[in-house]
Amino acid sequence: MGYFDAASSAPLHPVARQALQASLDEGWADPARLYREGRRARMLLDAAREAAADAVGCRADELVFTSSGTKAVHTGLTGVLAGRRRVGRHLIVSAVEHSSVLHAADAHEAEGGSVTQVVVDRAGTVSVRAFAEALRADTALACLQSANHEVGTEQPVAEVAAVCREAGVPLLVDAAQSLGWGRVEGDWSVLTGSAHKWGGPSGVGLLAVRKGVRFAVQGPVDERESGRAAGFENIPAIVAAAASLRAVQAEAAQEAVRLRELTERIRARVPRLVPDAEVVGDPVRRLPGIVTFSCLYVDGEALLHELDRAGFSVSSGSSCTSSTLTPSHVLKAMGVLTEGNVRVSLPFGTPAEDVERFLEALPEAVTAVREKLGAPVAETAVRDDVLVVDSLGKRCPIPVIELAKVIAEVPVGGLVRVLSDDEAARLDIPAWCEMRGQEYVGEEPAEQGTAYLIRRVS
Repeated sequence: MGYFDAASSAPLHPVARQALQASLDEGWADPARLYREGRRARMLLDAAREAAADAVGCRADELVFTSSGTKAVHTGLTGVLAGRRRVGRHLIVSAVEHSSVLHAADAHEAEGGSVTQVVVDRAGTVSVRAFAEALRADTALACLQSANHEVGTEQPVAEVAAVCREAGVPLLVDAAQSLGWGRVEGDWSVLTGSAHKWGGPSGVGLLAVRKGVRFAVQGPVDERESGRAAGFENIPAIVAAAASLRAVQAEAAQEAVRLRELTERIRARVPRLVPDAEVVGDPVRRLPGIVTFSCLYVDGEALLHELDRAGFSVSSGSSCTSSTLTPSHVLKAMGVLTEGNVRVSLPFGTPAEDVERFLEALPEAVTAVREKLGAPVAETAVRDDVLVVDSLGKRCPIPVIELAKVIAEVPVGGLVRVLSDDEAARLDIPAWCEMRGQEYVGEEPAEQGTAYLIRRVS
């Protein structure tokens, strides 16, 4: 089996396993107690905090452990917003932040705050200038992930942090995906991480808040973790999380070279092996182990099942793989194809042979899904200069498949009018036009759904 979904959750690192087992015998007591067992537990907790703080690049008394990365994000975001309420209630986020950040932003807006989303380019990168222009006199907090969880694009955190620092606005960095590869550069104010992303146990997050940042914890508090994470600490898991973070960072430089070569191999060969496939994300400024691509005329969930049967575990940002049937907000913000999307995220130690087997299995899996969906395999004769394609009631990715089937039936310069009531069509039809060199004219209201106009260019 090839497990290629480390961006969701990395396999438990051997060092984490060893630390977890060793600390189970010593870290079970209450670290707040003064008797022997409590002192042992406190020593383990303090040592873990020192190790994690060193890996993050902050002081030990600036870092607390939480019950998850999501909890760390929510605590950090709401705490800074509350602490700086006198400044204002304006929050800045990028359009491709993790859902934990965007959900917290939605809650802030529902409570009367204001939110600005900074757009990204087609590679998924924010513009430092756009971020600077979003800053206002009433901005209480800005948020920017260090690297994207779906496409691996690294963000210009250091440059944005400098802009925010000059404006007197703290920057919260979600470093869940990147922290295992090393410290986040730049003058950030708040940083969050999640242990299961770097090979630690699940159920451990970390929150670092620099001295001088105004912070007011929301909700009931107790004496644990400086009042920022209520409840009894899971010391064995915390010890394992800190130990594995130091271990993976020590291995990161060497492993990055190897995994980057493997993902470059996937990036280069997928477009040659699979017709109508597009690799997305920044080709250079990206995490070493993540590569993401989209395939036209493919149902994302069906493709994941095909690959699973072939022995490969991957993930997808396609709307077909989610319970809400809404496209990935990351792919939507980038303006790339949302259907047939595959994210390959290689864990530390992935053998090159597994990647080769994946590349051998992928074309057959894509072909099988396309055949089931009736994707176009040959062009048809020209018959008219205007065609109407009725795709009402059809989903993911049938409207694009039907468009592809008929585009050759109009002469160059002719129009195709696609009727669809699927929200994903608003994203995927323009993306298809860009990939196939056709002109997307725009959309117009229709009796049912929306009409999308495409002009044949070639």
